[in-house]
Amino acid sequence: MRRLVRSLLVLLALVLTGLAGIEVSRLHAASPLARTDAEIVADALPRLAFQREALDGGSAAWMQQLFPEGWFFSYTLYGLTWLDVGARSTQLRARALAEARWALSHVDSAEGSAVFDASLDPPYGVFYQGWATWLRGGVVALDGSGAPERARLAADADALATAFRRQLDATGSPFLTAYPGQAWPCDSAVGIAAVRLAGTLTGVDRAGLVRDWLAAADTRRDPATGLLPHTVDPATGRPTSGARATSQVMVLRFLREVDPAVGARDWVAFRTRFASTVPGAPGIREHPRGVDLAGDVDSGPLLWGLSTSASAVALGDAVVYGDAPAAAALTGLAEGSGLAVQWDGTRRYLGGALPVGDAFLAWSLAARPWTGGDVTAATGPSWTWRLPWYAVLTALLAPAWLLALVAARIAPFGRARIRALGPGR
Repeated sequence: MRRLVRSLLVLLALVLTGLAGIEVSRLHAASPLARTDAEIVADALPRLAFQREALDGGSAAWMQQLFPEGWFFSYTLYGLTWLDVGARSTQLRARALAEARWALSHVDSAEGSAVFDASLDPPYGVFYQGWATWLRGGVVALDGSGAPERARLAADADALATAFRRQLDATGSPFLTAYPGQAWPCDSAVGIAAVRLAGTLTGVDRAGLVRDWLAAADTRRDPATGLLPHTVDPATGRPTSGARATSQVMVLRFLREVDPAVGARDWVAFRTRFASTVPGAPGIREHPRGVDLAGDVDSGPLLWGLSTSASAVALGDAVVYGDAPAAAALTGLAEGSGLAVQWDGTRRYLGGALPVGDAFLAWSLAARPWTGGDVTAATGPSWTWRLPWYAVLTALLAPAWLLALVAARIAPFGRARIRALGPGR
């Protein structure tokens, strides 16, 4: 029996050590900036396999019950990630186009636009038209000038551009509505990026509109942070709430496509005000440092003020801005805390409990700029963010190895040795 107990204790210590080793390796997972195209593609495929499996099983409808755009994002992000994979792998280009077109067909369906208002300008609002046009533009960019989506892309981009110009001329605001009486600058950032992308693909010069949009946006920034606000008055475009991470990470991803220099400047400012102060968790705060508020429908639940969704999207921002330290830290955090499991060709996080969360992370890990020049904006943090993790893992391992070592020492001497170590010694 003593030998069995000793063996079990040693086995437990070895198992815990192995699990700790896996966790350490995940904390050190290479970011997309440290990977080759082939490595990024190999990493993305099992993630996409899980998402397709989930979508075929009805996960989009399930995600729609959790937040207003859950259905839409489930398909859109799946298609966008495939486009990034196709751009990195000529062998997968045809498959990437097929999968992206499959996703686009759902975005174009009646179900895709069901929660949006057709009476808005542009029809169904800037959120729907911006993301749909961006996805369609990605398909055309990957397929080339002969893409059958080219005519629709030109028409939709023209509708978006006309709506932006009409709003700018009438009110001076660069921000269109996404829902009746509601406007978020992040949605208009997607929309103006889609207009710019479509212009480069169809030969339409909209540099003047982009320039006017940026100038108007600059006059409507959040005075507390200098960043674009979370919400604005739909009539004037004036801030009705300050900058928040949930929307800011989207703004930054698409400002990179509109004006890389402006985006890089805002990325540094954002990291300065919103980077985590929690030891061992280099994620993103939902609110600026010094502001502690509860989560809501936009942010989802917050942990120590950190937003998991904003942290996942910020990883993609770090990649497109060439921020190697931030990309490494956010990749390590996602892999270290996500409890990823990979089997049968699929990879999922938290047991696949939130497929749209996997979709956001996959989109970030496959991120690449679609337009604009190169930028580099390094903001940290250093490798020392992992030290609390090492301390916790060591604290968990120490008792198991102590018991194993004690058992290994006392077992060969039998009961006499055990009694000698007891109170009667």
